[in-house]
Amino acid sequence: MQPASKLERRVVTAAEQALTRQHQVSPLDVLTGLGWVPPGLVTDWRQGRAPHLEAVAAVPTGRLADALEVFHRWVAHRDLRPSEVEYLAAARDRRPLRFTAAGDPELERAYRTHWTPADLPEAKRERLAARQSKAPDLVVVQPLTAFTCATCGRADADMLIMEDAGPTCLTCADFDHLVFLPSGDAALTRRAKQASRLSAVVVRFSRSRRRHERQGLLVEPAAVELAEQQCLSDEEARARRRERDRLRRETADEHFHQDFADEIGRLFPGCPAGRAAAISRHAGTRGSGRVGRSAAGRALDPEAVTRAVIASIRHEDTGYDEMLMAGVPRDQARERIRDDIDQIIERWRRPA
Repeated sequence: MQPASKLERRVVTAAEQALTRQHQVSPLDVLTGLGWVPPGLVTDWRQGRAPHLEAVAAVPTGRLADALEVFHRWVAHRDLRPSEVEYLAAARDRRPLRFTAAGDPELERAYRTHWTPADLPEAKRERLAARQSKAPDLVVVQPLTAFTCATCGRADADMLIMEDAGPTCLTCADFDHLVFLPSGDAALTRRAKQASRLSAVVVRFSRSRRRHERQGLLVEPAAVELAEQQCLSDEEARARRRERDRLRRETADEHFHQDFADEIGRLFPGCPAGRAAAISRHAGTRGSGRVGRSAAGRALDPEAVTRAVIASIRHEDTGYDEMLMAGVPRDQARERIRDDIDQIIERWRRPA
């Protein structure tokens, strides 16, 4: 399939990247890759806080249908095998998640279908299907504001779980015998979760990042004690492994930053080499959430690289930051500097 329109090119790029990254691809992968369904809102949907996926999409249902049609045309030209995956809510009842408002069975099935390469070993295909169909973790929320329990009317609880009746305190949800294990020690968290018969992920909404972020786990007290004993017994070995992992990540980051800078040089030959390296380091900082760490950025997608360059020009070569400091609304500030950015971009596209 040769993409003709801009939408087709974007859908095919998103599908190819997902397939390369995870050896399978689904309509949801494509929609998140397009940026039409933000990951934070996907989390809300998966946790049962949205009635269906269409409700959290950033585009009309007609555009979602267009992307799905393009995706299935692309699938038809690839040697891929379908498998239907069960999507369950991270709620006590583990109810099936809906993708569409209408709930059309055929369209729901199309969304649930994942595609894998035909030559993928059967054992790996089964592992992928099992992982995708696994019921998600139960989720408990640390609310930013006070809430009233829908069951008992309590208004001073510090955590809630969403149930059909509304926000419910941990006592009414029968979670009050669990203890909070903060994030920070991956081995302790993993082992405590494995040992606990009942557990829930604790999240809190970040206003700055506009998404729910993980804070820790609720687990049984005995599970924490067992996990602590296991961690003490192999601390030295885990310390050596952490050091090896740190060195491996540093090496990988160095290679990625160089590749990203090289791609900037290819797209913008007039960009000074030192500036390209600085843009690469900033955009590709691990854990920053910037465009260089997105799936498109890691794949060196030209649009993602261009966005990183434009962001750098905006802050380093225009009066944008001063305008924000003076109280100019962001949209107005960006409009005022648009011509300046275009001129620099045009100059950098020409060889030095």
